[in-house]
Amino acid sequence: MDKLSSIDKLDRKILSIVMHNARIPSKDIALECGVSRAAIHQRIQRMIELGIITGSGYSVNPKLLGYSTCTYIGVNLERGAMYRDVVQELEKIPEVIECHFTTGPYTMFIKLFVRDNEHLMELLNNKIQMIPGVTGTETLISLDNSIQRHIPLVQ
Repeated sequence: MDKLSSIDKLDRKILSIVMHNARIPSKDIALECGVSRAAIHQRIQRMIELGIITGSGYSVNPKLLGYSTCTYIGVNLERGAMYRDVVQELEKIPEVIECHFTTGPYTMFIKLFVRDNEHLMELLNNKIQMIPGVTGTETLISLDNSIQRHIPLVQ
Protein backbone atom coordinates (compact mmCIF):
# COMPACT_ATOMS: atom_id res chain seq x y z
CA MET A 1 0.00 0.00 0.00
CA ASP A 2 1.46 3.39 -0.95
CA LYS A 3 1.43 6.35 1.42
CA LEU A 4 -1.17 8.25 -0.59
CA SER A 5 -3.72 5.45 -0.31
CA SER A 6 -3.07 5.17 3.43
CA ILE A 7 -4.64 8.56 4.14
CA ASP A 8 -8.37 9.14 4.11
CA LYS A 9 -10.70 12.13 3.90
CA LEU A 10 -10.21 13.00 7.60
CA ASP A 11 -6.42 12.87 7.24
CA ARG A 12 -6.67 15.22 4.26
CA LYS A 13 -8.81 17.63 6.27
CA ILE A 14 -6.31 17.55 9.13
CA LEU A 15 -3.44 18.14 6.68
CA SER A 16 -5.27 21.04 5.10
CA ILE A 17 -5.70 22.68 8.51
CA VAL A 18 -2.14 22.15 9.80
CA MET A 19 -0.53 23.11 6.48
CA HIS A 20 -2.03 26.56 6.86
CA ASN A 21 -1.49 26.88 10.62
CA ALA A 22 0.94 24.43 12.23
CA ARG A 23 0.42 26.08 15.63
CA ILE A 24 -3.31 25.44 15.80
CA PRO A 25 -4.19 23.55 18.99
CA SER A 26 -5.32 19.92 18.58
CA LYS A 27 -8.59 20.75 20.34
CA ASP A 28 -9.41 23.29 17.60
CA ILE A 29 -8.61 20.77 14.85
CA ALA A 30 -10.73 18.18 16.65
CA LEU A 31 -13.64 20.62 16.91
CA GLU A 32 -13.43 21.51 13.21
CA CYS A 33 -13.19 17.82 12.19
CA GLY A 34 -15.80 16.55 14.63
CA VAL A 35 -13.53 13.99 16.31
CA SER A 36 -11.65 13.69 19.61
CA ARG A 37 -8.34 15.36 20.39
CA ALA A 38 -6.84 11.88 20.86
CA ALA A 39 -7.93 10.91 17.33
CA ILE A 40 -6.24 14.05 15.92
CA HIS A 41 -3.05 13.31 17.85
CA GLN A 42 -3.00 9.67 16.67
CA ARG A 43 -3.59 10.60 13.04
CA ILE A 44 -0.93 13.33 13.05
CA GLN A 45 1.51 10.92 14.71
CA ARG A 46 0.77 8.26 12.07
CA MET A 47 1.29 10.77 9.24
CA ILE A 48 4.63 11.77 10.79
CA GLU A 49 5.67 8.10 10.97
CA LEU A 50 4.62 7.59 7.34
CA GLY A 51 6.73 10.60 6.33
CA ILE A 52 3.71 12.53 5.04
CA ILE A 53 4.28 15.26 7.64
CA THR A 54 7.99 16.00 7.56
CA GLY A 55 8.62 18.91 9.84
CA SER A 56 7.38 21.41 12.27
CA GLY A 57 8.52 24.78 13.43
CA TYR A 58 8.18 28.42 12.68
CA SER A 59 8.78 30.24 9.43
CA VAL A 60 11.18 33.09 10.01
CA ASN A 61 11.39 36.23 7.90
CA PRO A 62 15.08 36.37 6.81
CA LYS A 63 14.87 40.09 6.00
CA LEU A 64 14.01 40.93 9.59
CA LEU A 65 17.16 39.04 10.65
CA GLY A 66 19.38 41.06 8.31
CA TYR A 67 19.38 38.74 5.28
CA SER A 68 17.89 41.06 2.69
CA THR A 69 18.85 39.17 -0.48
CA CYS A 70 17.46 35.81 -1.61
CA THR A 71 19.77 34.25 -4.18
CA TYR A 72 19.67 31.17 -6.39
CA ILE A 73 22.91 29.74 -7.71
CA GLY A 74 23.26 27.21 -10.49
CA VAL A 75 26.36 25.12 -9.79
CA ASN A 76 28.25 22.99 -12.31
CA LEU A 77 30.48 20.13 -11.20
CA GLU A 78 33.37 18.30 -12.83
CA ARG A 79 31.30 15.12 -12.54
CA GLY A 80 27.76 14.54 -11.31
CA ALA A 81 29.12 11.78 -9.08
CA MET A 82 30.76 14.50 -6.94
CA TYR A 83 27.32 15.73 -5.85
CA ARG A 84 27.33 14.13 -2.37
CA ASP A 85 30.81 15.44 -1.55
CA VAL A 86 29.86 18.94 -2.65
CA VAL A 87 26.64 18.77 -0.60
CA GLN A 88 28.72 17.99 2.50
CA GLU A 89 30.72 21.17 1.90
CA LEU A 90 27.61 23.26 1.20
CA GLU A 91 26.11 22.05 4.50
CA LYS A 92 28.95 23.93 6.23
CA ILE A 93 27.64 27.23 4.80
CA PRO A 94 24.67 28.26 6.99
CA GLU A 95 23.35 30.74 4.44
CA VAL A 96 22.60 27.85 2.04
CA ILE A 97 19.03 26.82 2.88
CA GLU A 98 18.21 24.49 -0.07
CA CYS A 99 20.20 22.33 -2.44
CA HIS A 100 18.87 20.33 -5.38
CA PHE A 101 20.54 17.84 -7.74
CA THR A 102 19.05 18.83 -11.07
CA THR A 103 18.76 18.14 -14.75
CA GLY A 104 19.27 20.92 -17.25
CA PRO A 105 22.09 23.45 -17.47
CA TYR A 106 23.29 22.99 -13.86
CA THR A 107 24.34 19.96 -11.87
CA MET A 108 23.00 21.56 -8.71
CA PHE A 109 20.75 24.46 -7.83
CA ILE A 110 21.07 26.09 -4.43
CA LYS A 111 19.11 28.76 -2.58
CA LEU A 112 20.68 31.03 -0.02
CA PHE A 113 20.04 34.23 1.89
CA VAL A 114 22.74 36.87 2.24
CA ARG A 115 22.96 40.24 3.94
CA ASP A 116 23.93 42.14 0.78
CA ASN A 117 25.88 41.85 -2.49
CA GLU A 118 29.22 42.05 -0.68
CA HIS A 119 28.24 39.09 1.51
CA LEU A 120 27.13 37.19 -1.62
CA MET A 121 30.43 37.89 -3.37
CA GLU A 122 32.37 36.69 -0.31
CA LEU A 123 30.41 33.43 -0.19
CA LEU A 124 30.77 32.84 -3.93
CA ASN A 125 34.47 33.65 -4.21
CA ASN A 126 35.75 32.29 -0.90
CA LYS A 127 33.46 29.35 -0.18
CA ILE A 128 31.19 28.01 -2.94
CA GLN A 129 33.61 28.35 -5.86
CA MET A 130 36.46 26.98 -3.70
CA ILE A 131 34.70 23.64 -3.13
CA PRO A 132 36.63 20.87 -4.92
CA GLY A 133 34.70 19.76 -8.00
CA VAL A 134 32.82 23.04 -8.56
CA THR A 135 33.67 24.22 -12.08
CA GLY A 136 31.30 27.15 -12.41
CA THR A 137 28.36 29.04 -10.96
CA GLU A 138 25.61 31.29 -12.24
CA THR A 139 23.89 33.61 -9.79
CA LEU A 140 20.29 34.80 -9.94
CA ILE A 141 19.05 37.31 -7.37
CA SER A 142 15.39 37.19 -6.42
CA LEU A 143 13.80 40.64 -6.61
CA ASP A 144 10.50 39.57 -5.05
CA ASN A 145 8.78 36.44 -3.76
CA SER A 146 5.32 36.79 -5.30
CA ILE A 147 3.89 33.35 -4.50
CA GLN A 148 4.61 31.15 -1.51
CA ARG A 149 2.20 28.37 -0.73
CA HIS A 150 1.81 24.70 0.12
CA ILE A 151 1.24 22.04 -2.50
CA PRO A 152 -2.41 21.18 -3.11
CA LEU A 153 -3.74 18.00 -1.55
CA VAL A 154 -4.51 15.33 -4.17
CA GLN A 155 -8.05 14.01 -3.78
